[in-house]
Amino acid sequence: MNSEFTVFFMVEMIGTVAFACSGAMVAIKKNLDLLGVIVLGVTTAVGGGMLRDLMIGINPPTLFVNPVYVMMAFLSVMVLFLIVKYGRVSIEMMESLWYERVMNLMDAVGLGAFTVVGIDSAVNAGFGEYRFLMIFLGVITGVGGGILRDIMAGVTPAVLKKHVYACASLAGALSYVGLMNVLDNDWDMILSALLVVVIRVLARHYKWNLPRAL
Repeated sequence: MNSEFTVFFMVEMIGTVAFACSGAMVAIKKNLDLLGVIVLGVTTAVGGGMLRDLMIGINPPTLFVNPVYVMMAFLSVMVLFLIVKYGRVSIEMMESLWYERVMNLMDAVGLGAFTVVGIDSAVNAGFGEYRFLMIFLGVITGVGGGILRDIMAGVTPAVLKKHVYACASLAGALSYVGLMNVLDNDWDMILSALLVVVIRVLARHYKWNLPRAL
């Protein structure tokens, strides 16, 4: 196993766990049952990658060919569900500032990880010369799972309203593509993913938002 595969797999696993927990926490806050928590958590974790694969003609999508991502998402959701159910986590805690901070951090980590994974997947699929396509696939991989999560939970997708969500993914995608011929691929992935996380954390802390009409 070479170092590139190791870093790629590690980043993808981090993103999978983070987004699975993000989706599960939304489901728990909505008071869904166990099946609802599993569906929302797994969909959040693998939804963006599925959309990416369909767009570049990978059929069936990777999640069906290599179920390790679905299994990792499922295990993450179950662990979180058990912690909340038997750890005396109250509704008040789910409404607290603590919940918001944890959700933001998991969203940020998942967004950063899947943004760079989406671009790397496009390169491995033979689309390395199409920079606009790589950037688009990076963003859609990053935000796709969250969009599906929010739609299924009956709320306005965070990408449309929350603290420069998609812009953070776009910044990471531009960084990855811009540094492809400058840095080693491993460092490019790590630094670009960290850039997304830092932007999201700072945006939440300083209440950065894009301007609105009203």
